[in-house]
Amino acid sequence: MTQTPPKNHAGPPRRDIAPEVPETSFAERVRTLLEAHRVGTLSSHSAKFSGFPFGSVMPYALDAAGNPLLLISAMAMHTQNLRQNSRASLLVAQDSVGRDPLGAARVTLLGTAERLNEDSEVRERYLAWHENASYWVDFKDFSFFRLQVEEVYYVGGFGVMGWVPGQEFAASLPDPLAPFATGILDHMNEDHRDALVLLARHQGQVPGGEEAKMTSVDRLGFRVRVRSGERWQSRRIAFAGSVGTPDGARQELIRLVHEARKQEPSS
Repeated sequence: MTQTPPKNHAGPPRRDIAPEVPETSFAERVRTLLEAHRVGTLSSHSAKFSGFPFGSVMPYALDAAGNPLLLISAMAMHTQNLRQNSRASLLVAQDSVGRDPLGAARVTLLGTAERLNEDSEVRERYLAWHENASYWVDFKDFSFFRLQVEEVYYVGGFGVMGWVPGQEFAASLPDPLAPFATGILDHMNEDHRDALVLLARHQGQVPGGEEAKMTSVDRLGFRVRVRSGERWQSRRIAFAGSVGTPDGARQELIRLVHEARKQEPSS
């Protein structure tokens, strides 16, 4: 089922050639995206109109392997569809408020939906993600389903896309810096603009950089958007190694800024 992405599109990182600047794998980015959201679009095969896909808004939780857990009513159209054909997909998209939605990350999970027997762990996991579901979780017509993921298609923005094998997806973990990323970005962009320009000039190799904004951060590094005159460009800057805490990221940023200052010409 795995396919090779078109040649004019960026595929998953090559396993045989180390990238110039280390980046997290597509599988890790997918797990991170899924952990950050709570609702997707479930597409099932219509039982009423054969051959047509049927889309539904679908709250989800995740099991330990990243498979979506669904709490659905027997009366719902998607439940009737899944009983006839268990193959389905779940689309989860990054929030795109204030920007082009096609530039936002999104993932489509393809798999088979299976009805689960009473399971306290599944119940606890789901209610931890959707506390308000406690009002109807015990209704007799509601049941838990698991979408057993077989293949994953990831789009990280313009020109960044590719298939992720199900086994690789199941073995991955979400980025440990993800819960703190917004705070790190806000802090750097509000309080350390000059430092970001310095980093863009030296570590980002944009000599004429005049303005810079940190746009993303993960355990292996961060990305800045740099302006030189009227031209904007994006640069990836790596940490020395993997960091898993905000303090670890802070120490790495301090180290990188110190290195960049040493490269500044003396006045």
